Amino acid sequence: MNKGIPAEYTRFNVTERIQHVIMFVTFLLLSFTGWALKYPEVENSRWLVNLWGGPRMAGIIHRAAGITMLLDFVWHVAYLGYMLATGKMKLRMKTTIIPLPKDVVDMVKNMLYFVGLSKTKPQFGRFSYIHKFDYWAVFWGMGIIGLSGLFLAFPVQAAYIFPSWSVNWIWEVLFVMHSDEALLAIVFILFWHFYNEHLKYNKFPMSMTWITGKISTEDMKHEHPLEYELEFGDKK
Repeated sequence: MNKGIPAEYTRFNVTERIQHVIMFVTFLLLSFTGWALKYPEVENSRWLVNLWGGPRMAGIIHRAAGITMLLDFVWHVAYLGYMLATGKMKLRMKTTIIPLPKDVVDMVKNMLYFVGLSKTKPQFGRFSYIHKFDYWAVFWGMGIIGLSGLFLAFPVQAAYIFPSWSVNWIWEVLFVMHSDEALLAIVFILFWHFYNEHLKYNKFPMSMTWITGKISTEDMKHEHPLEYELEFGDKK
């Protein structure tokens, strides 16, 4: 290790890690209780419902976890606004989570590398196109699952919002939106997020970054070379 370059780099601070823990704990609670409520006719679902104390208690846990997740999401958005307003977080091309044209180019380059049509991998900054897709999928999910879930959890209050001509079909639409998008989210997390962040050969069985918030500078140099150059380029 070069002089002046630490062995580890702080990738996520305590606040960001707490937000992530709340998000994934509530996600697991919502997944297990929601799956059982979505497919009550399946034998294993009945066992799962009973595990949570029966249908009524499973529903209460599901609603409480959903509201907690939404509050965590609001906290995260407010936190980002605060960090940007105070200058503690800056919008830079090499560190931003905002999708850029470069991400499309990186995705194409990565596909070419995977199939052997390119000998070089794309150079990523703090967040690759994989991270950005992962991150913004949460915003999409909150808009569909979160809003529809609120309406379903508080139907009396929600009924005042909907026009009279929609009452015959709006609840079925909301249920499909909430249920099917949630199923998509579960599959996405299992096959996309868990693999890319924990089950890859160089991270298996789990990356500890979500707990410690740190990444080794060697891994940073390999996985996020543009950010590495930005942070430590003058210390080589």
